[in-house]
Amino acid sequence: LASFSTAEATVVLRENGKMREKSLTMDTLNPQVKAVEYAVRGPIVTKAGDIERGLQQGQKHPFTEVIKANIGDSHAMGQKPITFLRQVVALCSFPELLDSSIFPDDAKQRARRILQGCGGQSLGSYSASQGVDCIRQDIAVYIEQRDKGVPADWDNIYLTTGASDGIVSILKMLVSGQGRSRSGVMIPIPQYPLYSAAISEMEAVQINYYLDEDNCWALDINELHRAYQAAKEHCHPRVICIINPGNPTGQVQSKKCIEEVLHFAYEENLFVMSDEVYQDNVYSPDCQFHSFKKVLYEMGPEYFNTVELASFHSTSKGYSGECGFRGGYMEVLNLDLEVKAQLVKLLSVRLCPPVSGQAAMDVIVNPPLPHEPSYLQFHKEKSAVLGALAEKAQMTEQILNTVPGIKCNPVQGAMYAFPRIFIPPRAVEEAMSLGISPDMMYCLRLLEETGICLVPGSGFGQREGTYHFRMTILPTTEKLKVLLEKLRDFHIKFLKEYASLEEPKR
Repeated sequence: LASFSTAEATVVLRENGKMREKSLTMDTLNPQVKAVEYAVRGPIVTKAGDIERGLQQGQKHPFTEVIKANIGDSHAMGQKPITFLRQVVALCSFPELLDSSIFPDDAKQRARRILQGCGGQSLGSYSASQGVDCIRQDIAVYIEQRDKGVPADWDNIYLTTGASDGIVSILKMLVSGQGRSRSGVMIPIPQYPLYSAAISEMEAVQINYYLDEDNCWALDINELHRAYQAAKEHCHPRVICIINPGNPTGQVQSKKCIEEVLHFAYEENLFVMSDEVYQDNVYSPDCQFHSFKKVLYEMGPEYFNTVELASFHSTSKGYSGECGFRGGYMEVLNLDLEVKAQLVKLLSVRLCPPVSGQAAMDVIVNPPLPHEPSYLQFHKEKSAVLGALAEKAQMTEQILNTVPGIKCNPVQGAMYAFPRIFIPPRAVEEAMSLGISPDMMYCLRLLEETGICLVPGSGFGQREGTYHFRMTILPTTEKLKVLLEKLRDFHIKFLKEYASLEEPKR
């Protein structure tokens, strides 16, 4: 037996000079996996984790804590859960609690309904691949109410593992062809890196269209035409992706802008993917969320009955911030019936989304009504979360715009600011000599000197010669003030170090 032990086998192999090589190496790794990049959890975040562990072990740094403003994870930043949502999920998870007088009747009623839709009346059973039927029906009712009566068919609704799962599934359906007929995917720049990562993994062609930073990151129809025509030379553009409200840019698109996009998609026969996970996060009094579906309906039956549209929502954002449940849904309109069967087949491969996440999604689309016992507390908690985010959005914009060399557009919605930063030429040259992007060097220095973890704009895409970073507005008001003050002091110090007598451009 000793000859089969790891140590013995190693010695024998070494003597024979035939060490077993690993089957999976960087040379044999799928090249599409190597091409994938996801800046939100990239090298800056890895380094922040190392520093955080070092602080816990007593290592000395010029700060006492790492402030992570790199990801839209509300609860990690201190946001409290919505009581009613947790009550319903708790009742579903441990049905014996249904006999407890601690829980309100409206939470019990929702939990019983969800459990009745589950196999064996248990959250631990698989659901249908499209999701629990009664939850899909509740989502359809929610969409009709949100869109002021626009009809919604629950057969077009699919529960997903967060919105990301739905986005990737739809992209998989759309990518085909070789060479100049390979599918092209139009995405906004700046974009959420899920899109570029999925496109790389699927070997699709990424088609960048640039948002108009000078016009509060608005979508410019002329830019769509430019990007589309240029891409036709080397691929087959088949889909356009829109994020509204915007991530990382925080803009809320106008109804007119959405009409122009839908008309463009209609004329060019493009599939439309509308990422609407921030639909509850609108802060500017001059802005309003318009769903792509509602605008499409209002454009008339010629559009509404023909344009293929997939819309996405999630438990992770909004006022609930329940990222860990991985709950979400997509509504897919005007899909060819045979293709629809193929979509169901594709979704069935992953069996079903987490049923606990489906239950959480149900609470978001079916919250307490004014006559129900939980309504007052629910409304108070929801209003407090959204009110605080609105205040922090305004504060972030105002403070950043007082800093020389930083220009921040209004944070109209979502959870992020994406300010433009002036980086002096000397700093740019130093970054290039180190083989990293200038905004990556900036964010690394910021982390090492202040403990603030942000994501460089290069991870989201930006016009050449411009530099940005993305930061969340999720830290508590007090911590956000500290973050912004430290950021201001660092930026001024950074300019003095590299700019010499150069004036920063605003």
